[in-house]
Amino acid sequence: MPQWNPDLYLQFDRQRTQAAIDLLNRIEQVAPAHVVDLGCGPGNSTAILRDRWPDAQITGLDSSADMIQQARERQLHVEWVQGDIATWTPETARDVLFANASLQWLPNHATLLQRLVSLLAPGGVLAIQFPFHHRSPLQQVVLEASRDPRWHDAMANARDALTWHDSEYYYDALADRCAHIDLWETEYFHVMDSHQSILDFIRGSGLRPFVQALNSDKDTAEFESLILQGYRRHYKTQNDNKILFPFRRQFILANV
Repeated sequence: MPQWNPDLYLQFDRQRTQAAIDLLNRIEQVAPAHVVDLGCGPGNSTAILRDRWPDAQITGLDSSADMIQQARERQLHVEWVQGDIATWTPETARDVLFANASLQWLPNHATLLQRLVSLLAPGGVLAIQFPFHHRSPLQQVVLEASRDPRWHDAMANARDALTWHDSEYYYDALADRCAHIDLWETEYFHVMDSHQSILDFIRGSGLRPFVQALNSDKDTAEFESLILQGYRRHYKTQNDNKILFPFRRQFILANV
């Protein structure tokens, strides 16, 4: 998996954390004993879990050592674990598994979600948020730029790095294992200072596998220049020179 840059990711901490807050607010569990933040990153989502459930035993799990180190600096009194969501298994069943913008980096979602549900205690909940921008200019411009002959072949794996499915897929994957399922989508309109800000936003997340497939700083600059040109075509500047940047997210709550 491509390496993460915690500082770059946190440049847009507020925009990234709002979806985690909205997901958390839909969870009805009053006092879960064991909560896990799957793909905790630099701990921004873990912090809101700690605020919501101060008496719970909370674990933050992430595959990136750099992200775990950044998360530890928050001093949240949380157990931090470096590990792979796809293979991690707790010693005992958990009450809440919280996955904010992490599972899209893993394949085989039907099998993955069924496995995660099996790790829940009776009455537990699997709470998921996926970025759902694959049909938007944000992603389509990147895909278009990735097909430039200069690096088309090198970016073949990057084009398949993220996993996307509609809500119907997730419902079918979970329906026979869960007592109740909620699914919804929300489109956030982020106010950005410039088209460069939109590029910086995706540089901290979904652009990483594309950039890491390149061999030189020159190629990176030329690739990102193509993307910036595309964003200037697709995203309108408002009267105050700000840009309204729509970003769609997909949510799932599955109770066992």
